[in-house]
Amino acid sequence: MPYIVRARKIQNSEENVFEGPMDLLLELILKNKLDITDISLSKVADQFIDYMQENSEMISPEHLSEFLLIAGKLVLIKSRAILPLLELEKEEEEDIEELKRRLREYKRFKDIFPHIKTLYESKENFYDKPGYTGVGIIFCPPNNLKLEDLEGLFATAITKMPVKEEVGEKKRIIKISIADKINEIRQKILDRVQVTFRSLIATNQNKMEVVVTFLAMLELVRKNQAFIDQEDMFGEISVKKV
Repeated sequence: MPYIVRARKIQNSEENVFEGPMDLLLELILKNKLDITDISLSKVADQFIDYMQENSEMISPEHLSEFLLIAGKLVLIKSRAILPLLELEKEEEEDIEELKRRLREYKRFKDIFPHIKTLYESKENFYDKPGYTGVGIIFCPPNNLKLEDLEGLFATAITKMPVKEEVGEKKRIIKISIADKINEIRQKILDRVQVTFRSLIATNQNKMEVVVTFLAMLELVRKNQAFIDQEDMFGEISVKKV
């Protein structure tokens, strides 16, 4: 099945409207005239994260997780491109392949949509069967149908209807801003000169906040406002003031 994001439309400074993270990612790929490959996705990772930062207030909290999920996969792809010796787990490799498959599928449906829309609006392919033209809708039950039969069928249909389950207490959605995390990390390295990534996520309440913290750390490095050091593969990451 194609992946369709039913997110609220958001708008960037170039007046382009995106339906969700997949639409934005595909637009970045096409804008840079790239194919859907690991190398291409690693090249647009920074642009995708920049867009999230610049438009964070326009992305509703319930759809922020979709953008963060895609951003996390792009970070993995870029990390592997920068560090060829980096080995990903099987599940991470499968997630990357699934992202590329969904992106190709999304592009295929988006390419064919204008053609389908034109056919639908032209109404040139709608035909009436000549023998039924002008005939109204009438109810023609079998001759042996009784009222009791209809009552039984209706009762059966009612019993098969799904029971509406009571929804428990709604979870409170906490909006996490990358910009806020960047300021938080910047302040910590100003106060202490050096901190560890483990200490930065010590008070994080969920996986989403961990991902946002990691993206904020990478953004500081990209802007040359922080320096990270990792002596051993998968070892502790130190974040230092430049």
